[in-house]
Amino acid sequence: MQIGTVNPTALEGAEARLPRWMVAIAGLGSVVFLALGRGLMAAAFALGAGISILGYLWLAQAVKAALNASEQGVPRRVLLNLVLRYPLAFGAVLIFYETHWLPFTGVLAGLFVPFAGALVESLNLLRRLIRTEYYGA
Repeated sequence: MQIGTVNPTALEGAEARLPRWMVAIAGLGSVVFLALGRGLMAAAFALGAGISILGYLWLAQAVKAALNASEQGVPRRVLLNLVLRYPLAFGAVLIFYETHWLPFTGVLAGLFVPFAGALVESLNLLRRLIRTEYYGA
């Protein structure tokens, strides 16, 4: 079996699809909790997912800005987002942990939405590779 190179177009598509997968998983998880009659858990899951998706988008923005930086450097707003990313996320999670406004386990579960999105996109890319290898599509 020969190992080929990765198609850059496929990776660009994956980069564009990843936030969509995250939003879809967050929505699906919230709908499942609502269907089970767990409204507060659905809200907590959506909140945790929102925090983690926002953190991912800020990180992606910072990486793009760093890779495209000219002699002027990376814009201050991007650096500020990168520096504030973890303290804001930690602070938001801590508020819900201490106050018990929403179930903490739901917020915590929502924080794993980017991992689930990356897993789904990895399986999608694997499916496309297998289909291309066997069927030449």
